[in-house]
Order: sequence, then C-alpha cells, then structure tokens
Amino acid sequence: MSTPDTTVHLVRHGEVHNPEGILYGRRDGFHLSDLGRRMAEKTAEALAGRDVTVVRSSPLERARETAAPLAEKLGLEIEIDERVLESTNRFEGLTFGRGNNALRNPLLWRHLYNPFKPSWGEPYRAIVTRMMSAVHDVRRAAAGHEGVIVSHQLPIWTTRLHVEGRSFLHDPRRRQCTLCSVTSFHFVDDRIAQVSYHEPAIDLIPRARRPRAVLGGRRARGAAPRGLPARRGARVLSVRRPAAPVALLLGGVLPPHRLLRVRGHR
Repeated sequence: MSTPDTTVHLVRHGEVHNPEGILYGRRDGFHLSDLGRRMAEKTAEALAGRDVTVVRSSPLERARETAAPLAEKLGLEIEIDERVLESTNRFEGLTFGRGNNALRNPLLWRHLYNPFKPSWGEPYRAIVTRMMSAVHDVRRAAAGHEGVIVSHQLPIWTTRLHVEGRSFLHDPRRRQCTLCSVTSFHFVDDRIAQVSYHEPAIDLIPRARRPRAVLGGRRARGAAPRGLPARRGARVLSVRRPAAPVALLLGGVLPPHRLLRVRGHR
C-alpha cells in the first residue's frame, strides 16, 4: 500500500460559552468557554509535533480561537477560509435550552418536511462542494506535508459521509465528530487513500455529552493519524442506524444532547 504523502486534518472547534442554549449557527459573538480553550490546547498539543505547514479556519470566533494555540505552537499564520463556515439553518438564533425549546412550537415543524436535503438548512451537497474545494486547496498548499482546517461539526461530518460514500441521512447523536476532534484525510497524489479519526480532548468532554456510539468498530478508517497516540480516543465509533424518526428530522438542527424526547422513541 502506498504511503499517504499529504494529510489534511479537519478539526472541530471546542466548546462554546452558550448558557442560554441558542442555536448560534453563523452568528458572531459566540466564543470558546474556559473548557473549550482547554480542549483547543489539548488538540494543539496533539498536532504540534506533526509536519503541519498550513492552518486555515472558519472566520467565526470559536473556530479562530480553536486554531490559535496550534498556529502559535507552529509559528504559522491562521488563514481564514469562508468555505469552511458553519452551515446555514432556518432555526438560527432560536433558543433550545431547557424549558424553552423552540421546536415545541408547531409553526416551525413545516421546515422539517425533507430530512434528505435537508429542508431546514443548507443542502448537504452544497456543504460538501464548498468543503471539498477547501480541502483540496489545503492539500495543494501543504503538498508533501500536512494541513489543518478548523471548521464545524455538520460540515466536517457531512464531508466525511461523502468521502466514505455513505448516506447523508443520519442521527446527529451518533456523529463521530466530538468537540476538538480530528478527522484526517490521507492523500496519495490527489486521491483520498484513508480516513482516520482522533479525539485528543475526549477526556474533557462530560460522558453524558459524548455521542451515542459503539467503541471498538472497524479500525481501518479510524486509527489515529500516524504519530498521534493510539489511545482510547482514537478508536472507531461505528455509527448505528437511527433509532427514532425525530432524530432524522432534527439532523443538523440541534446539538446532540438537546434533541427532543418524543413519546414512544428512546
């Protein structure tokens, strides 16, 4: 098997300070929490010893703040790329905190008619188009080395589904893309030869907020990138089929730990 000659790492930002449970989407003014900054430091430590020559980030504060410690350790400038922004969403700005969940309003349900597109936000295929364009630009810029893109959960997960030839229809509670996780595309020439996944900050994430997934799945796609420690956080989480229709409808709308509980579904 050929050795991948260029690697592009997609890093999800750290935890955001959002006590009111607002779906912030592309809104400005949402920064990393203290815990989020610690997560960013742990991921920076995991990647600092890599041959990273390019660091790019979504323009949103939470992404730039996640990229900052890595760029500082490597002595690199953070390049801003609009293509790796969070996806658009009709529910942006609404509150989904406890006791004030916007989706309890039946008037909003009309936006949930098509989970395949999805009808409530940016089409999955549009997300993939802009994300893959950014990935290939970093591949070219970091040719023979490694590059980092700091982005957001849904764009990263949707891109991985595309690369692995999987359906975009999914349960958001089972996305393999935890806070400050690293999804790596290993290229041979311009072809992705391997996808790997690592969770440097998993120990900082409360267990109740980790995705519902099964550890110990296939290792081929989920081994830690070469040089990253192959610890518990680097194991593959095999994504199961969604257990509840409501989870499909809300994919891309809510953080996984704030999905509605619906009678008859667990």
